[in-house]
Amino acid sequence: MSLVPTCELVSKAAAAGRAVAAFNVITLEHAEAVTAGAEAAGTPVILQISENAVRFHGGRVEPIARAAAEVGRGCGVDVALHLDHVTDMRLLRTAADAGFSSAMFDAGAQPYAENLAATRAAAQWAHGAGLWLEAELGYVGGKPDAPASAHAAGVRTDPEEAARYVADTGVDALAVAVGSSHAMTERSASLDHALIERLREAVPVPLVLHGSSGVGDEELRRAVRAGIVKINIGTALNVAFTGTVREALAERPDLTDPRPYLARGREAITEAVRLLLAVVSG
Repeated sequence: MSLVPTCELVSKAAAAGRAVAAFNVITLEHAEAVTAGAEAAGTPVILQISENAVRFHGGRVEPIARAAAEVGRGCGVDVALHLDHVTDMRLLRTAADAGFSSAMFDAGAQPYAENLAATRAAAQWAHGAGLWLEAELGYVGGKPDAPASAHAAGVRTDPEEAARYVADTGVDALAVAVGSSHAMTERSASLDHALIERLREAVPVPLVLHGSSGVGDEELRRAVRAGIVKINIGTALNVAFTGTVREALAERPDLTDPRPYLARGREAITEAVRLLLAVVSG
């Protein structure tokens, strides 16, 4: 298959009443494992690189982006490349040249008026550069700048406000706060499915679920039926990878060559991706 625009995968998923999964890429092994899992599932996938991952790579986006894109081009299913959770407009302006077809601009921690103004400016710039832009309204739990937990009063996305926000910013997709939290290592999150349905009816663009690693299989299936179209997953991959690497090193404490334990970690991510894709894209 080939590297395709994010909007194409999202549009096809929405038309079919399914969701497309977007998996966080931190290292080359992540990209290789995610695409291998997608091939095994026979399902298109989005590789997404966050601003935090770019920071991990010394602030240089192109090396990891080019590597992920090359892995995507060699995949047997369609793959898109997405720049995730961007707060820095300077980084956003590098997205198209680095090979991304889409980005998520994150002003969700700002008060509504500031969020709207910053996101409107980001969307105008992104569309001029040919990028599909996702934004966030409400506070998804688990982020350092989130003011409260995912279940606190007033943090979830309001449908009427979301409709105005999308109209005023011109964004192409909206990440919504409906009960999930970032960085969860247990799949115990409880989503507000009635709210997802209300958001789907009010908002004319695809809805995105962040913090999906903490959401169980049936909750994810219900979220897709209720109207979620893009599902972001990151921590679940790292849990699989790190746990397997720990086991490998415990078995061979004298091991110095990283390839044996990285290979096992990569295989663990591949299997996690295959299983998750069967849930969200089935």
